[in-house]
Amino acid sequence: MGIFSRLGTLIKSNINDLISKSEDPEKMLSQVVTDMKNQLVEAKKQVAVAIGDEKRLKKQWDDQIASSKEWERKAMLAVQAGDDNLAKEALTRQKEHEQLSLQFEEQWHLQRDSVEKLKEQLRTLNTKIEEAKRKKNILVARAKRAEAQRTIQSTMAGLSDTSAFDTFERMSEKVDQLEAEAEASTELAGELTGDTLQQKFKSLESRGNADYALAELKAKMGLGPAPAQKALGSKSDEKSDSAKVALPSHTESK
Repeated sequence: MGIFSRLGTLIKSNINDLISKSEDPEKMLSQVVTDMKNQLVEAKKQVAVAIGDEKRLKKQWDDQIASSKEWERKAMLAVQAGDDNLAKEALTRQKEHEQLSLQFEEQWHLQRDSVEKLKEQLRTLNTKIEEAKRKKNILVARAKRAEAQRTIQSTMAGLSDTSAFDTFERMSEKVDQLEAEAEASTELAGELTGDTLQQKFKSLESRGNADYALAELKAKMGLGPAPAQKALGSKSDEKSDSAKVALPSHTESK
């Protein structure tokens, strides 16, 4: 039973040592569970030794019983042979083995009871280790969650400083300014690299198209004459039609 009290003392000392040296709950608890497992292995070895002692005592008890019976048998043989002195000596030896068998029987019963208690304590220790493993997982999860919350709160506390947002606003305005300057540079480059005469004619054509479209709209609304370009187009069409009509007459004269 002393091995289990020593085991408990060792586990407690290991836990206290780890608490004082480690700041990582996961590593600390994992180490504690590992130490408990190692000690469980040692405890199993001690229990196995105790079970071996029990079996050895049981065999010695059985051997003394067998020896006692054997010397009793020899005493009977001596009586049958009419040698009472030899029978007395055999009975004396039989009595010695009988006494030893009683002693071994007592020791065996004590050892058996001790082994049963050790087995029960071993089962209890194993159950506690399994429980510790489950608690370790829960504690590690809680520790990680607490660490995540602390990190988030720290980050949020840093964001509460308006200088960060002011920086974003200032950079946004600067980007808008850069985009406007880039667009102006593109337009200016197009004007400087283009043909000035060509640009003037394009501008003139653009105004002419607008004037024509306006005159055509007014003519459609009955507010003015048809555009001149349209009238020229009509006369040209009439000449084409006259040529088409005259062509058959010329063919018949031939």
